[in-house]
Amino acid sequence: MAMEQQLQFITQLGKQKPKTIANNSTACPFCAKESLENIIAQEGPLILLQNKYKTLENTFQTVLIETDKCEDELSMYSKEHIHRLFAFAIRHWMEMEESGVYRSVVLYKNHGPLSGGTISHPHMQIVGFENVDYKEKIKENTFSGITIFKDDAVSFTLSNHPIMGFYEFNVMIRDVEQVNKMADCVQAAVKFLLNDFQFKCESYNLFFYHMDSYIACKIMPRFVASPYFIGYMIPQVSNDIESVAEQIKSIYFS
Repeated sequence: MAMEQQLQFITQLGKQKPKTIANNSTACPFCAKESLENIIAQEGPLILLQNKYKTLENTFQTVLIETDKCEDELSMYSKEHIHRLFAFAIRHWMEMEESGVYRSVVLYKNHGPLSGGTISHPHMQIVGFENVDYKEKIKENTFSGITIFKDDAVSFTLSNHPIMGFYEFNVMIRDVEQVNKMADCVQAAVKFLLNDFQFKCESYNLFFYHMDSYIACKIMPRFVASPYFIGYMIPQVSNDIESVAEQIKSIYFS
């Protein structure tokens, strides 16, 4: 089968999706737990189910509801809950990978109006691509950069070769058993972006990558995208990433 380089979006289904980020009066579909269908797995408030709106051809789309509190957000989670969430999400992501059904499987999270999401209730998505390999365009140096925290289990950096540009945080583990440390570093990055960042930030994405010898999570603050990236795929890196790395070190790792 030929390798695809793009996904086919089903516009008619996309138009039917509920939008609670842009419209607060829209009922949240994830709060109506009694109406949820096609549940794959459940662990307390964590629910993995098939996405009702399959907007991408040749994929298997799932939604992971993170909490039963609609107004909650990842930076606010207790340590116990975020550890449980990351273990649950990564376990089911890996199971889809190991099934051998898909060319590749992605795990990601949208938060906020500029993140590309439509539902404000905290959730992640796990999507199996039948014909697309997401790693084809990922350069491993995008996970390197200024070290914020590093020990035998986890590496937390601010990228000096970002994918899209400016400030991209990376958290890497080589052993899935260290997922709790990954969760703690990701939460620190999100707390920093929402509360201590030099720019007002209301949106972010988490993107997970299963590379040959490690698992990575990239934390991207989302703003209006640079025209250099949109038009030419040229990222920009900020000239103050060392001072930003020192700032997050002093707040969360001193």
